[in-house]
Amino acid sequence: MKRIHTLIIGAFFAAATMTSCQRSHDDTGWEFAPNMYNSLGYEPYSQIEKNPINADGKNMREPVVGTVSRRNYKTQFDSSGADLMIYHLGKDDLAIAETALKNPVPNNEATLAEGKALYERYCQHCHGEAGDGNGPVAEMYKGVPNYKADAYLTMSDGHIFHVITHGKGRMWPHGSQVTPEERWKIAHYVHKLQKG
Repeated sequence: MKRIHTLIIGAFFAAATMTSCQRSHDDTGWEFAPNMYNSLGYEPYSQIEKNPINADGKNMREPVVGTVSRRNYKTQFDSSGADLMIYHLGKDDLAIAETALKNPVPNNEATLAEGKALYERYCQHCHGEAGDGNGPVAEMYKGVPNYKADAYLTMSDGHIFHVITHGKGRMWPHGSQVTPEERWKIAHYVHKLQKG
């Protein structure tokens, strides 16, 4: 009787060994919990099942034809059609930015007041209250420019906008913290500082 049990157990293990070893790894085996493999949640890039909410059955909806996401920026300031968001220059295109970019934000008292507030928030700690490069951070990190020096008096709005966007030298880029509209306002205020 013991011998029969041993033979049965041995035959079972031999059969299991021979059927479990295959040359191909393409067979993933049985799915015991299909919900773990195919999520029932409406994930944007999974299209296992038809979504009953959308008419075409897709999880993601197609954007409206001709639209571009612009993060709720006010992109025009006057009837000229100058657009803040037409800006595809890379980090190394400062020379192009100096001449090609024109400030679309009107230069008035309200703009200068907002530019001053933004300058105090984002720039003053390095560039100083008067733009002379003597902010508290500049004491530790030398090389912060003095806007009133002759070399910087010819900076265009495009130059300032580009440097705020991409940074220059030790200055880090601030494009993710300061919106395009705010960058143009800071450029107006920097020119006011240069004039004294």
